[in-house]
Amino acid sequence: MWRLKIAEGEDGPYLCSANNYVGRQIWEFDPEAGTAKERAEVEATRQHFCDHRHQVKPCGNLLWHMQFLREKQFNQTIQPVRVEDGEEITNDKASTALRRTVRFFSALQASDGHWPAENAGPLYFLSPLVMCVYITGHLDSVFPTEHRTEILRYIYNYQNEDGGWGFHIEGHSTMFCTALSYICMRILGEGPDGGLDNACTRARKWIHEHGGVTCIPSWGKTWLSLRCGATVS
Repeated sequence: MWRLKIAEGEDGPYLCSANNYVGRQIWEFDPEAGTAKERAEVEATRQHFCDHRHQVKPCGNLLWHMQFLREKQFNQTIQPVRVEDGEEITNDKASTALRRTVRFFSALQASDGHWPAENAGPLYFLSPLVMCVYITGHLDSVFPTEHRTEILRYIYNYQNEDGGWGFHIEGHSTMFCTALSYICMRILGEGPDGGLDNACTRARKWIHEHGGVTCIPSWGKTWLSLRCGATVS
């Protein structure tokens, strides 16, 4: 199971910190982590998000929320406030809602004082990173099986219903991110017709129907010129 680690790190030739890694957050896979019930809760949350991904795009940081609230044994003791249509919002109800909110977000504060968050909106960060480590021959060492599974899950979850990917998770499909996502899936081992819900087939169809990969903008042509080895056919 994946766990979010806070303010951990060790200085070395490729990494150092001037503040003892305060504010650093990294996900680490631990095959022994979590009980059977906790793993089932994680899978149920993932599946619920996947089933509703076209209606609600942001993931809401649900998995690390679950981890933090579980580790801190959080129990919301302040009852929710209900305000009916046309009802006057009193100072008491506003104050109760505020205290409930503060209590919840206080439980999400990390041990070093910061609030974690993820930068999952742009869809043009991850695929080029995968292409880079593939080109330099480090794909297997940088992205073992568990990492590849999550990268593919991320790509599948943000594929639009028309088969393409937008510039960001809320965006309409573009040639740039659709081509990069397709290549990334192929590099990570998906076949021409592989992927969740025929992701590769649908992506290739979108690319062909919109003029082919040569219609990708200049930034994309730069990446494609590196000959990453996955062809759109």
